[in-house]
Formats: sequence, C-alpha cells, structure tokens
Amino acid sequence: MRFAQPENFLLLLLVAVVAVFLFWAIARKKKLISRFGDLPLILKNAPYISFTRQRTKAILLIVGLVLIVVALARLQFGTHLELLKREGIDLIVALDVSNSMLARDMKPTRLEKAKQEIESIIDRLKGDRIGLVIFAGEAFIQCPLTLDYASAKFLLRAADNTSVSIQGTSLSAAIEEATKAFNQKEKKYKVLILLTDGEDQTGGAVDMAKEARKEGVKIYTVGIGSPAGEPIPVYDRKGKQIGFKKDSNGEMILTKLDEVTLQKIALETGGKYYHASAGEIELDRIFDDITKLEKKELEGRLVTRYDDRFQWPLLLALFLIVGEFFLPERKKPSGSKN
Repeated sequence: MRFAQPENFLLLLLVAVVAVFLFWAIARKKKLISRFGDLPLILKNAPYISFTRQRTKAILLIVGLVLIVVALARLQFGTHLELLKREGIDLIVALDVSNSMLARDMKPTRLEKAKQEIESIIDRLKGDRIGLVIFAGEAFIQCPLTLDYASAKFLLRAADNTSVSIQGTSLSAAIEEATKAFNQKEKKYKVLILLTDGEDQTGGAVDMAKEARKEGVKIYTVGIGSPAGEPIPVYDRKGKQIGFKKDSNGEMILTKLDEVTLQKIALETGGKYYHASAGEIELDRIFDDITKLEKKELEGRLVTRYDDRFQWPLLLALFLIVGEFFLPERKKPSGSKN
C-alpha cells in the first residue's frame, strides 16, 4: 500500500480544526443548558435533546472528512505491468570544435555558444534519441544515439578544440559520420543539426548533403559567428592567451562565417539555415519544424504501475457524510406517534 500524493495529508490539520470546533460547540450547548438548572433533570424533562446523537453526527462527519483526505492522497495498492510506448525521431548534433570556433564574436566564444545551444536542444527533447558528432579536420562520434540525456550532456561538456587531433574544418566528414550514426535500415525519422562557422576547408559538403538526403537525413544548419570576420586567439599550455593566429606572412587571420555554404547544405536536404542568436530564437524555429515531422514508434518497455484505490475511501466518505446529514440531531420522545 502506498500514497501517490502524500502531501495532501496536510489537510488533516484542517480536519482537526473542524473536529475541535464541533466538539467545542457540543460542550458549549451543554454548558448553556446547565445554566437553567440541573442538567440531568432538564434532559429528563426534554428527552428529545440528545447529545449522543450530536456527538455521533460529529464523528461521522469527521471520519468522512478523514477518508476524503485519504482519497486525495491517492491510496494505491496492487500493481500491474504496462507496456510504455514512445514516439520520436533520431536527432544527431554535429559540433565544430576547430580552432576557428575559439573566436569571440559570439560570447564567450563561438564554441561555448554552440555548446550552450546544444544543451538547450537536449533540454527540449521528450522521448527523442540524441547523438553527438564532433569534428574539425576529421569527425567522430562523441555520443551514439541515446535516451540518456544526462550522459549526452556530460560528453558534450568534455568536447573542446583539442578533442580532434587533425585541425581544419571538414563539413563533409561531419555529415558523413553523422549519416553513418543513424539506423541504416530506415530512410526517415532522421534529423541532423550542424553547428559550425561554416569555413569548409576540404570541400564536398554539398555533395555529401545529397548523399545524406538519400538516406532520409534532413539537415538544419546553425551558423556560429559573424560574416565580418574575427581573429582566432592563440593560447599557451597554461591556457593563457598569447596573441592571435597569423599566416606565413605575419598577417592576422580572420575567421568568417560562411553562410552561403550552410544555406546550400540545408536546402539540399529540405532543412533550413539559421544564424545563432543570443535569445536562441533559431532553436524555437527548428523545433517547430521537428515537431511536424513524422515520428516513429520507438521500443517500448514494461513498467510497474500501482493500482489506484482512492475510490474506496471516497465512496465510504460519501456514505458517512450522507448518513450524518439524514441522522436527526434530536430523538423522538418515547410514545410519540410522529
């Protein structure tokens, strides 16, 4: 036996107040009557007055109220097995961890901004599987498709610009690796969200997007950074900034958001391109689209459900309260024909 909402037992305090008031009222009546003379003698001459009945009515009402509180606390006992079914999609997020993502035109950096957006994505999921691919010059699966959102967040936080040994930005590698991470037997229910500054240094991203479309993958691209360009900070082993990245001629390198490439990738698969914003409005729009997609029935699992039995105390409470209402406060004098 258990109670699903035990906090409702606090209502017993209110029932206790009602009980104190009812018995105080009965005692008050007896005290007022006794002012007119000897109480037993008065009751003998007025046999229709019954304090026993008044106490009985009070007890019936109080017990009824207690049972109502028990019902509100949702009395449960007995269990049964129930197959819990879920519907959702498979969603993989590809995160660019190249050095260009250290630029600070998005606060605190492009990379940290992208990670914040991914955490927001995970927080919005309800039954959908999430996976994480990280990439720079190459790509690999940081987190396979899972329903364990806490683990996905943990692996996301561990990703940084040192997670991939080969630097650069290969959008084609990210799309290819993400496409492989989906169920290859299915041709739908697949969404890839690509967060990057879009500076594709290997080429072939649009062609790879076409291949992903054949596998039923819809790609949404989120551009991180500014098209105007931003210098790339350089840090020493202790994490202290020692300057900005420069080319072989000593000129400062500016990393620019390539929106055109990201738009082409999204368009090729029927997805959309969005520019990352401080208010994350783009995520609202992406999820508006995702909720309209066809969802698949994911594997169900058996769960133990407790059987609600609050109807029993509620029915008994109703019986007692109705009985209290129809029980007269006064008894008929002996010999009365009415």
